[in-house]
Amino acid sequence: MLPQKSFRTLLEQLKLVRRNPEPAKSLSRTETMNISRLARRVGLAFVLLLALLSVPGRASHLNLPPETPAILDKIYSFDLPGGIEAAKRLEQERPNHPLGYLLEAEAWWWRIWCTSADFKYGMSDARRRPKVEADRHYFELAARALSLAEAQTKQGESAEMQFYAGMAEASSARLYALRAENRNAARSGVRGREHLLRAKALDADLADANLGLGLYNYYVDTLSSIARILRFFMGIPGGSKQEGVRLLEQAITQGILTTNIARFYLALNLHRYDQQYEKALQILGPLAERYPGNPLFQLARGDLYAKLGRKQQASACYRAASALPVQDGECRSHIQELVRASVAALGAE
Repeated sequence: MLPQKSFRTLLEQLKLVRRNPEPAKSLSRTETMNISRLARRVGLAFVLLLALLSVPGRASHLNLPPETPAILDKIYSFDLPGGIEAAKRLEQERPNHPLGYLLEAEAWWWRIWCTSADFKYGMSDARRRPKVEADRHYFELAARALSLAEAQTKQGESAEMQFYAGMAEASSARLYALRAENRNAARSGVRGREHLLRAKALDADLADANLGLGLYNYYVDTLSSIARILRFFMGIPGGSKQEGVRLLEQAITQGILTTNIARFYLALNLHRYDQQYEKALQILGPLAERYPGNPLFQLARGDLYAKLGRKQQASACYRAASALPVQDGECRSHIQELVRASVAALGAE
C-alpha cells in the first residue's frame, strides 16, 4: 500500500491529470509508470476497433454503402494502397458519411502497425511508436469522421451514428496509446466507450459494438491493484475480463462488420495475457486462411505454433509472411526484420 503522505500527493496529481495535460511532476517514478500503463491499456482496449468485415447471411443494423465489403477485402488482404484509394472514392461519393474516412484511417492503421511492430516475448506486436508528422493525416481522418457522426446525431440520434462516433474516438485512442500519449489515449478511449454504450442502448442487437466494449472490459481487468486505484481516481470505468471475452465471442458469432477483427484481438489477448495458445490458434486460424496474403496474420499464427512447440508449422508461417508481396517498401522491410527475429527465436529454443 502507498504511505498516507504519498497517497495524498497521488490523489492531488490525479485531479490534475483530468484537467492539466502537463505531466504530474511530484509523482514518483513508480506511480508515473502506473498511470502510463493504465492509460495505455485504455487506449489498447480500442486498438483496431475500426477494422470492419462484412459477413454474408446476417441482418445488418448498419446502412452500409454497397462497396464496403470490397474495400475491406483490400485492407485485410494487405492491399493497403488499393484500400486507401477505394476509401477516398467513397469519401468523394458520400462526403457527409463517416464510413469512408474511417475506412481510410483503417488502411493507414495497418501500415502504422506494420512499421511499428517488434518481436519480443515470442510474438510480433506493435508496442511503441515515436511521434511523427506523418500521423497528422490519420488523426484528421478520425476527427472528420467524429465530426460527421456527431453532426448527424444532433439532427436525429441513431445507433449507427453513435457506433461510428465510438469508432472515431477509438481510432484516435489506439494511435495515442501507441505513441505513449497516455492521457489523450485514456480520454478518447473513455469517450469511445460512452458512444458504444449509447449505441447498444439504442439498438441492443448491434453486436458489432461488442468488439470495442469487449476489448475495453478485457484490458481494464488486466490492471494491477495499484493501477485500479489510479483508474478509479482518474474516472476511468472498470471492466471484467470474463465479460470482455463473452462480448468478443459474441462479436465473432453475431457481428456483421467486426467478426474477423474480433477473432484477431481475442486470439492476440489469449496469447499475450492468458497463455491459452491452442485456443488462440483455433480462433485465429479462419482469419489467416481467409486472408493468406496478410503477412501480419501469418506472423501471428506462426508465433502461436512456436509457443505450442510446433516448429515446422511455425517456420512455414514465417516463410509465408516473408514471401508475400508487400507494396509499401518500409512495411516490406520491417516484415523481413520481424521474420528474421521470429526464425532466430525458433532456432534458439
